[in-house]
Amino acid sequence: MFLGIDGGGTKTAFVLVDEIGRLLARHESTTSYYIEIGFDALRALLCDGVQAALRQAGVAASDVSYTFAGLPAHGEDSELLGTFDALLTGVVPHSRVGNDMICSWAGSLAGADGISLVAGTGSIAYGEWMGRGARCGGWGEVFGDEGSAHWLARETLALFSRMADCRAEPGPLLGLVREHFELKHDLDLCGEINGSAARSELAQVARLATAAANAGDVQARQLLVRAGDELAALAAGVARNLGIAGVCGIQAVPVSYSGGVFAAGELVLGPLQAALARRLPGSVLKTPRFGPELGAALYAARLAGRPLSAEALARLDA
Repeated sequence: MFLGIDGGGTKTAFVLVDEIGRLLARHESTTSYYIEIGFDALRALLCDGVQAALRQAGVAASDVSYTFAGLPAHGEDSELLGTFDALLTGVVPHSRVGNDMICSWAGSLAGADGISLVAGTGSIAYGEWMGRGARCGGWGEVFGDEGSAHWLARETLALFSRMADCRAEPGPLLGLVREHFELKHDLDLCGEINGSAARSELAQVARLATAAANAGDVQARQLLVRAGDELAALAAGVARNLGIAGVCGIQAVPVSYSGGVFAAGELVLGPLQAALARRLPGSVLKTPRFGPELGAALYAARLAGRPLSAEALARLDA
C-alpha cells in the first residue's frame, strides 16, 4: 500500500492505494502552508490526516510500504529542510517529504516525461525528462506566483479599484465584488482585505474574475488571458532548464496541469494553449490523467521501487 499526501495553500488531501490500483482511503483537510499555520499545526494536521486515512482503510501504519508528502514551500528555505523532512518521523515507517509540484506532475502525466503546471493558491511548474527534473516559478505571493489564484485575486481587486475610481470602464466585476464582500461603500474593501485576509481566503476571490468574464466583462477576461500566458512562461522555463526547448519540433513535449485556476475552463485553457504555441512550439496540452492527490500516491509507489503497472493505472482510471 502507498500513501500520498498532496498539500496546498487551500486544502490537503490524503489518499491510500494498493499495488493493483484499488483506492482504499481518501481524506481531506485544510491548508498545509506552514507560513500561514506554523510547523506545529502542520505536523498535527499531517498526523491527524494519516490516522484518518488509515482508520478509513482499516489498516495500520506498518502496513503502508511508502508515504510521500508533497507540501507547499518545501525546498524554498534551505534552513528548514530538516524540519520539513522530519514531519512524518514516527507517523509512518517509510516516507519522504518534497514539494507539492511533484504531486501534480506524477498525477497529471502518470509519471511520464513532460511538464506539469500547478495553478492553485500559488503557482509553480515542474517537469521530468529522461531522468532529469526541473522546476520554475513558485517564488511566493509577495513577488511571484504569477497565474495563481492568489495572483488572479490580487489583480481582480486591483481592477475593481480602478473601476470604482473611474480609472477603468465599469464592468460586471464591479457589482460582483460589491455583492461578494457586502460593501456599503467601495473603500470598505480596504478593511476587508488589508492586513486581515489570509492567503488561502484571498485566493478565493479569483472566482469573481471567472464569474465576471462569463458575464461579459472584457477586462476580467483579459486577466484570465494574462494568467494563461504567465503559466505558459513557467512551462517554457522548465523546458529551458531541462534543455528540451530545442527538441520540441522533433518530439512533442506533453504539458498538463492541476489547480483551482483551471476550473475556469476554456477561459484559461484557451489562452494557455495559444501562449504555449508561442512560447514552447511543439508542446501538447494534455488533460490531466489523475489529480495531484493520486499523483502523490503514485510517486510513493515509485519511491518504494514498485511503480504501479499499466493495469493498476487503468483500474485507478476507472
